[in-house]
Amino acid sequence: MNLLQQQRNEASARMTALAKLPVFWALEGKRAIVAGGSDAAAWKAELLAACGAEVHVYAEELSGTFERLVERDAEHPQGRFVRHFDGWNTEALEGAALAVADCDEQGEAEAFFNAACTAGVPVNVIDKPTFCQFQFGSIVNRSPVVVSISTDGAAPILAQAIRRRIETLLPASLKNWAELAQSLRERVNERLAPGPQRRAFWERFVDCVFASSNAPEEGAGGVLLSDAERLAEAPATGRVTLVGAGPGDAELLTLKAVRALQAADIILFDDLVSDEVLELARREAKRMLVGKRGGRVSCRQEDINDMMAKFAKAGKRVVRLKSGDPMIFGRAGEEIACLERQGIPVDVVPGITSASAMASRLGVSLTHRDHAQGVRFVTGHSRKGTLPDNLDWNGLADPRTTTIYYMAGRTAGEIATKLVEAGMTPAMPAVIVSAVSRPNEKRWTGSLRDMTAAMTEIGVDEPVLIGIGEVFGKAILVANTDPLSEQLAASA
Repeated sequence: MNLLQQQRNEASARMTALAKLPVFWALEGKRAIVAGGSDAAAWKAELLAACGAEVHVYAEELSGTFERLVERDAEHPQGRFVRHFDGWNTEALEGAALAVADCDEQGEAEAFFNAACTAGVPVNVIDKPTFCQFQFGSIVNRSPVVVSISTDGAAPILAQAIRRRIETLLPASLKNWAELAQSLRERVNERLAPGPQRRAFWERFVDCVFASSNAPEEGAGGVLLSDAERLAEAPATGRVTLVGAGPGDAELLTLKAVRALQAADIILFDDLVSDEVLELARREAKRMLVGKRGGRVSCRQEDINDMMAKFAKAGKRVVRLKSGDPMIFGRAGEEIACLERQGIPVDVVPGITSASAMASRLGVSLTHRDHAQGVRFVTGHSRKGTLPDNLDWNGLADPRTTTIYYMAGRTAGEIATKLVEAGMTPAMPAVIVSAVSRPNEKRWTGSLRDMTAAMTEIGVDEPVLIGIGEVFGKAILVANTDPLSEQLAASA
């Protein structure tokens, strides 16, 4: 592994910058201070009480909302309120777990903040970020599962919108499943040692959680513990999953691909896999760059096969992460055959192939029935880096079929020459896209005859796709109608 590859590997594994550290704080039985009697103070006091804190409220008067909250104190399942009919004081802050205030005046807010800091108490003055050492996020409550969203105070409405989306994704039954997990954890830990078997158990547990929106049935705990016992007796076996990372945009990953990344012990990733995709992987997974890129130094396929087999035989869950779709020009067939010969379980998670991403970005249907009755994906270079010797150019020149040439940047001119020689009109619409779906994407639209010159503009530093066929006439029309459209689309 060269220095550049090592640096990228290390950078991909590091946590990106955080505006604030998300911390889940145990407050049960601890004293918390709330100064002020407004509705805003009441909402914070209720949140603290729900965490089991003893909430001391300092206010001469309370809003109607706050009054009702305190009156319901006896009915509250966990925390309690202690009412003080005067303002806060420095003595009250001593030994408190945290302090919250709602202050109208800047001077009062500053005084409360300074007093709390002097007492060593974390402090939050509502709606005054300057005087906040911590912030309250927008919360999705499936306790013991709690999700908190923060925008660092920049856009509370955005945090609320995110919360609403998450609310729709997490079934109410998640609370029951989480409680069941809590009750099983110690017994599962007694049966299964840390490592692949214990993680396999909890992954199966998660499959049960999201298989439906129903709460666990009676006796589910016993069934799960029996499953843990079976896992304890079974030999540790690894497996390999070939995962399609798509063309680069992390939002184009499938849910199954994300789940595989989250379950991996080892990730062997190609050079074209974006950092945004790697960021979705399990933090503890070991990541190894096995760069395979045309025109550059690459890992030998035999070495990659050996690594996959070695790690799987050691009981690891291995993800072979490939750009695009592993089953399209990804040498997946060789890897699957190698693993199957050694009895190693292997499965495949498909990805969005670059041709589909290109069609989407251009707004073009590759099989528009007015122009094409088929679509072909063709490699633009052989192992020697030149055009394959056995391509059927007469068939590829068929105007009723759309053809996408992968890895064709260095052979674009030769492709155009071969097609014209086989009878295709030099005016046939063509598109060239490099780094499709990535921030540095480049596009060119024109005719077959101009492809050689176009590659000078596009360059070959990034992966290049070439599309040829009548269906791309639309892309050319849009570009000619609005010269800025391509630039705007490319930067979207």
